[in-house]
Amino acid sequence: MAYHKVNADQRAQGHSPYLDNDDLQATALELEWDMEKELEEPGFDHFRLDGAVQHHLGNSQSPDLDLEPIQPSTSPKGRFQRLQEDPDYISHYTRQAPKNNRCNFFQILKVFCTALIVFIFGIVIGYYSGKKCPSPPASPEPNNPHTYHEILKEIKAENIQQIYRDLLQFSREDDVDTAMKILVQWTSYGLEDVQLVNYSVLLDLPGSSSNTITLKNSGECFYPDGQQCNRGTKTLHSQDLLYSYAAYSAKGTLEAELVDVQYGTIEDLIRIQAITNVTKKIALLKLGQSPLLYKLSLLEDAGFGGVLLYVDPCDLPKTTDLADKAFMVSLNSGGDPSTPGYASIDGSYRQHRLNLTTLLVQPISAVLAKKIISVPENSIQKDRCVPLQLPSTEKKIISLNIQSVTTYRTISNVIGYLKGTVFPDRYVLIGSHHSSLNTSSGQEWASSTAIITAFIQALMLKVKRGWRPDRTIVFCSWGGTSFGNIGSYEWAEDLKRVLQRNVVAYVSLHNPVRGNSTLHPIASPSLQQLTAESQSFNCVEKTKCPGSNVSSVQIQGDSDYFINHLGVPATQFSYEDINKSENSSFLSEALFPVHATKTEELDPSFKLHETIAKLTGQVTLQIANEPVLPFNALDIALEVQNSLKVLIGDKVDASQLLAVASQLRDTAELFQSDEMRPANDPKERAPIRVRMLNDVLQSLEKSFLVQQAPPGLYRYIMKRRERPAVLLFPLQSSLCKGKP
Repeated sequence: MAYHKVNADQRAQGHSPYLDNDDLQATALELEWDMEKELEEPGFDHFRLDGAVQHHLGNSQSPDLDLEPIQPSTSPKGRFQRLQEDPDYISHYTRQAPKNNRCNFFQILKVFCTALIVFIFGIVIGYYSGKKCPSPPASPEPNNPHTYHEILKEIKAENIQQIYRDLLQFSREDDVDTAMKILVQWTSYGLEDVQLVNYSVLLDLPGSSSNTITLKNSGECFYPDGQQCNRGTKTLHSQDLLYSYAAYSAKGTLEAELVDVQYGTIEDLIRIQAITNVTKKIALLKLGQSPLLYKLSLLEDAGFGGVLLYVDPCDLPKTTDLADKAFMVSLNSGGDPSTPGYASIDGSYRQHRLNLTTLLVQPISAVLAKKIISVPENSIQKDRCVPLQLPSTEKKIISLNIQSVTTYRTISNVIGYLKGTVFPDRYVLIGSHHSSLNTSSGQEWASSTAIITAFIQALMLKVKRGWRPDRTIVFCSWGGTSFGNIGSYEWAEDLKRVLQRNVVAYVSLHNPVRGNSTLHPIASPSLQQLTAESQSFNCVEKTKCPGSNVSSVQIQGDSDYFINHLGVPATQFSYEDINKSENSSFLSEALFPVHATKTEELDPSFKLHETIAKLTGQVTLQIANEPVLPFNALDIALEVQNSLKVLIGDKVDASQLLAVASQLRDTAELFQSDEMRPANDPKERAPIRVRMLNDVLQSLEKSFLVQQAPPGLYRYIMKRRERPAVLLFPLQSSLCKGKP
């Protein structure tokens, strides 16, 4: 490579205007600068020019052109040193300022102005939108007893009474229409997510005329309440006569001898079968002592053809007057009979079963039972009551005529959700029921619906101020309760897997005011302590709530599926007139007609309703908001131990079994002290540990579920008379899982 420099005087001889151009000179200078950079790079230290190249400029013919070879510069300044030595450099070339500086300035100015306009526009929008929409609270209100008191003080007797009377205005409407109006009412109070869930189910409804019982000995014909067939019996509560029947009973006519089996126990049947043949005969059966379906299964196995069912006046509370009233019972163990064990949804296989038993079952009043037995009027004395009993020497021939209609109808559930903030996937259910197709139950449903509605109303006032529960509260109004808890069964079967994992507890409002003498709280063993403590929270004067003992008997109504299929702890408060007799248990299976006048006679000021609403609300709020579930594992162990002592007694040597129960109690005590105490201390509480502990507490009572149970008996064995010790070990294992 060679490069030559032309002297100024030589360039003048071959002058060209193109060469004088400033741009050309600038290009030449830049080329010179690049070349010198290359020469200064390593590897070019021994660069030498090998020769000279002659260039002819234009048409010049001068032979005297003297071209000097350009030597590489040894100075780091290079080009700049020579430019400084050239006096003509400034005059020949002056470089222009870059044009893009001005463009960059205008672009920056444009971006700045755009950002400023957007910022000002955002401030204006935020100012005016803030005026229309209230700002959310800075932080949710804490959950403590003061918060509970603020919510519950909004529940007032006059509000419940007004809601109750509003509900009665559409009590005769169709089930779907009634449910829709409840949905509208709950939504109007601010409950955000309320759903109407419909199911098409198989119902057994009464026929166009009442069933009859005829005494062949005298030829007299009676309706179930004791009125004679040849009289004008359609005048007083004719619907009560129609609904005095056994739903899902066999239909037809049966004429046979009447056999008194008393309460239908195994001992009673052994005694009867030893003296007579019972095949195709009619049993005179008392309600009570044990579940009705269990007793009917024994009678069916024994060969009976029909059953006359009644309540002995000696088993009724003295404050009640039900001797002249017939009642309704359901022979359905639960859910839609056409889809046993699975939900009645579109596409489900249907089993069209006209009846659920081969027995013709007819409930009758105690007055009619006395006429059949021919009891003298003075048999019931003031000092003591003589139980009804058919003389063994008398032979009674009875003719039963039972007619009912089996058809598919739509029943509806109303489900409302109040989502929790800390544990939204854990549900606390609170359930009531609304008027179904059975109008004989009168207005008793309105009491439970009015109470749950008043609680929603008070709760939503607090929610509107920014409060939320920690766990999700689910409000339920069930349909089809009197036909076998159909609404609750179908909904739970439809969502079984979710509910089995997420439901924490069930709070029942089934028939909350059945009397006015005694507050009767019922709770599963793990909730007994909480239920007892809640009674002292807010008690109306003269209601005796502080002195009420918590019972662990089976809760009736729509809590059945959650207790006996999901193992969910449940609790319930109600006012009742209770007979202390052992025979009075399971009398709630009889659905006597209740009318609005009766409810207002029992509680004219609705103070009892207010008490039930506040007690129910207190328990619900504590379960929904306590960081650690307020369940007591020790109470379960004590229930097991005490029950075993009562059942075994001195009959057999069960020292080993009692030793296991004692070990269970020790494990529960250790669990309470080592696991629950630190978790209840805010300083020692760890979220992961609390979650693990709550999962253990939630699953405790599931250990007492058996796979199958006889008809009418409960899968949850803590509610049965017999409590096998085989399930002590699963519970002990559950407690041990709570340890690290």
